[in-house]
Amino acid sequence: MKIYYSDESHILIMGKVRLTWLGHSCFEVRSRSRLLIDPFLDNNPAATVRSGEVETDFIAVTHGHFDHLGDTVSIARRIGCRVFCIHELSQYLRSRGVLTEGMNIGGTIKLQDLAVTMTPACHSSSIDEAGHLFDGGKAAGFIIRTGGVCIYHAGDTGLFRDMQLIGDLYKPDVAIIPIGGRYTMDANDAALAVGMLRPKITIPMHYNTYEHISQDPHIFSSEVKKVSDANVVILDVNGHICIKAKDC
Repeated sequence: MKIYYSDESHILIMGKVRLTWLGHSCFEVRSRSRLLIDPFLDNNPAATVRSGEVETDFIAVTHGHFDHLGDTVSIARRIGCRVFCIHELSQYLRSRGVLTEGMNIGGTIKLQDLAVTMTPACHSSSIDEAGHLFDGGKAAGFIIRTGGVCIYHAGDTGLFRDMQLIGDLYKPDVAIIPIGGRYTMDANDAALAVGMLRPKITIPMHYNTYEHISQDPHIFSSEVKKVSDANVVILDVNGHICIKAKDC
């Protein structure tokens, strides 16, 4: 696979599916359809794009914590888009007037040019609203297949052995992995995850939004090189990569 870097814009140019980091765990996947993952924007100190500025065809939410559910309700109500999420979170969002596509671990939903599969994650999930906690079901990750490219968004998670199975089953071209520590894997565990997943490209997320998840992504990059041939792409907020299926 040939990879071209732009030192000025930190963009990796490969072709057709565009993946943009909006900060924390929020990514936009753009092919013929647009998918927004974990849209935590308005109260995200690292984000510069606000919820009223985004347009999308679908939203995917990994779990109910505030920094992942984020602005899902306001965006989905404004646009009228559907939200992929686990069953319990789907029921909550429907009660708030949101169109949902409820699912569960191992399930797949196909809409337009997207196939979204829900994977396990080792993490908790709850919904905090006005001081009251609601059941958010289980935390999850997603396999997203579009434009001939397979992307794994791990969600919030610790390291777990079934990442090897996710790599075997889905063979992700891109793995988006949390590295912040404390609430998820740190850089060292995240590198081990990449070794099990065996993607061609890996992107760190869920770090440096707050002081207690401060991490140097270059440590992650150095550790990945010990266990994997994956290309580590460290994006700036609002930076993106473009992926061409035939190069994956």
